[in-house]
Amino acid sequence: MKIAIGNDHAGPEYKFAIVALLENRGIEVKNYGTDTQDSVDYPDFANPVSKAVNDGEADFGILICGSANGVAMTANKYPKVRAGVCWTKEITLLSRQHNNANIICIPSRFTSLQQAVGMVETFLDTDFEGGRHQNRVEKIGCM
Repeated sequence: MKIAIGNDHAGPEYKFAIVALLENRGIEVKNYGTDTQDSVDYPDFANPVSKAVNDGEADFGILICGSANGVAMTANKYPKVRAGVCWTKEITLLSRQHNNANIICIPSRFTSLQQAVGMVETFLDTDFEGGRHQNRVEKIGCM
């Protein structure tokens, strides 16, 4: 499995902890994020993560910024991306089960580091249910 991860200045600490989790699971990680708290522009890392998922170069993506809204808006411009803003394990679970999310967007200013790591575990361990949700997911794209 390959995962693309990106973060702005609000997320280096979260990224380091999540990358450690992923590497401990034997998952290949491509890091597109910043390693410092110096101000950066979130599209500069959200775009390469989203492109990697959209183009099949990564199985899933993880995006981290202060509110997660900007990265989600950027990511969801890509036709094969379904990026969900998640702030609890329950919402993360539903984003995978019902929406087949392939990018999790984590708001670092509204979740603890422990919560964020737990959400990534939930995201990776949860399968899409398909069934009645498949038709809905197929309608997400622009018509």
